[in-house]
Amino acid sequence: MKTGSRIAIAAAMVLLLTAYFLPLWEITLSAPQYPEGLSMDIWLNGITGNVLQINGLNHYIGMQHIDPQNFAEFKIAPYVFGLLILIGSVASVKGSRKLLIGLLALMIVFAAAGFIDFYLWEYNYGHNLDPHAAIKVEGMYYQPPLVGYKQLLNFLAGSFPATGGMLIGLAGIITAATLYIEIRNGKRNEKQRNDRAAGALDHRLQSKA
Repeated sequence: MKTGSRIAIAAAMVLLLTAYFLPLWEITLSAPQYPEGLSMDIWLNGITGNVLQINGLNHYIGMQHIDPQNFAEFKIAPYVFGLLILIGSVASVKGSRKLLIGLLALMIVFAAAGFIDFYLWEYNYGHNLDPHAAIKVEGMYYQPPLVGYKQLLNFLAGSFPATGGMLIGLAGIITAATLYIEIRNGKRNEKQRNDRAAGALDHRLQSKA
């Protein structure tokens, strides 16, 4: 790997490191009776925000209480990010393209697994409702959107990446772009070597002739 690529990967790992200090995702609820809105910030190892108020509202429609202690993901995620940062840091120091390929592959796998897990979490909370809830609307489920906005009764629910999530996405883009540049440069250098070797061989053949 070239020096510029190694610096880029090191910068991407710094961006990944921000996941330990910044919220990754935000879910918001807005309604006429809550003009300032309610929100939950999802971090690498927990949830903050208006969790108590949201749990109070969810109780009336039969949704389960949101308790960070019930999520094994919050115990695993810090180690996952630690592994990615370690691999990326070693790849940057050693200039290893193989490690860079492995890093990007793991980032893609973990990102896909994270989104799938997040969707299943939302689906479970939105569909697995208490049949004895105070408020029941036939055929109504309360699954928040994975990304974007969705109307849930008189609440508008929003789901978007927070600052940490956006920085992680930027880290992924930098990693993918760096690998692409390295592979492209590697192919170009190989072509140049092959062209020089073919030229040298042709020169020798002409000399012997």
